[in-house]
Amino acid sequence: MADEKINFELCQGGVTAPAGFQAGAAAAGIKHKGKRDVAVLYSTAPAAAAGVFTTNQVKAAPLLLTMRHLAGGRARAVVVNSGNANACNGEQGMEDALAMALETAAVLGVPGDQVVVASTGVIGQKMPMDRVLEGIRKAAGALGPDGGADAAEAMMTTDTTPKEAAARVEIGGRAVTIGGMAKGSGMIHPNMATMLCFITTDAAVGPGALRRALKYAVDRSFNMITVDRDTSTNDMAVVLANGLAGNREMSGEGDDFFLFRGALAAVCEKLAIAVARDGEGATKLIEVEVKNAPTETDARLAARSVAASNLFKAAVFGRDANWGRAICAAGYSGANFDPDRVDIFLGGEPVARNGSGLNFDEARALEILSGDTVKVTLDFKSGAAGATAWGCDLTYDYVRINGDYRT
Repeated sequence: MADEKINFELCQGGVTAPAGFQAGAAAAGIKHKGKRDVAVLYSTAPAAAAGVFTTNQVKAAPLLLTMRHLAGGRARAVVVNSGNANACNGEQGMEDALAMALETAAVLGVPGDQVVVASTGVIGQKMPMDRVLEGIRKAAGALGPDGGADAAEAMMTTDTTPKEAAARVEIGGRAVTIGGMAKGSGMIHPNMATMLCFITTDAAVGPGALRRALKYAVDRSFNMITVDRDTSTNDMAVVLANGLAGNREMSGEGDDFFLFRGALAAVCEKLAIAVARDGEGATKLIEVEVKNAPTETDARLAARSVAASNLFKAAVFGRDANWGRAICAAGYSGANFDPDRVDIFLGGEPVARNGSGLNFDEARALEILSGDTVKVTLDFKSGAAGATAWGCDLTYDYVRINGDYRT
């Protein structure tokens, strides 16, 4: 069954949309006074779990601890703080991450090794553990089925808006819901995109199948977005599945699994696009489609390269229809294609054919570049594969935001 043909619907809500999930958040004073900066997510029933993590060799302590905890394929809770990454803090960093897990476990009455721990913020600063632990207790005390939006807000750093998504799909005659929340605005680039993402579902899915579905979804969403070519130390996407929808457990591939995988990918794509659109200082979302490529790998490489090109991103910000920067970026991507066969479209306006420029309508191009979403399409005309990547324009504000990030 092809995922693009599945029958699902996007719906309102986030991580507490599926049955059996609760969330809460609190202001602990880690970030800015009065703003929520600690969140707890809890499954009322045992859950299968899986994660995908940064490929950066420098990995933060909470991420390393979470990788260890998820090795068994089970989790009951997530605790996350913003304002401090707890990265590059040596042995103390791991002790602090473990303390966060154990405090959460004690408050919720779950095993400590079934707590996912995540942190985001400034690298290399010590954790204010007295405030963090008090924040965990307060967030756990605020747990409820309507707490998803507060939890999504508590994860934010330079984000300008919380990011939530949910979808429903019928599997085995049962209504299954998938919900998610993500944070990310800067340091966004594969692999993975620099962000935290937590996904919940009431589907019954075995840990192995859950891992495969998550990898498929992440490869087509979070690993296809870029803001600034930086990949962080703390990136993770984690999914919990508690089975309360009552469907027959999915363990291998089949129609039910493909239905679930497609809906999961749709939720991840919506969250990923929200991250790209909210890139630091961004004024426009950039969507890059590569079609008719020899292989999906070629299409993915080229699309990501164009979306990541600082020159192309700057041209979009300046509303300059400089299509040459797009084909140039595809050319150094490592993708296999014939430059003399490539057609390029800006929105619906053809700007190049067979690798050479056209006398296109500059006024129409300017109109397209003035929108809040700018799409560029590269048609390789050399196969049947395709891929889409998302990014944002590069603006003066990006430099301003990152010039004084610590202060």
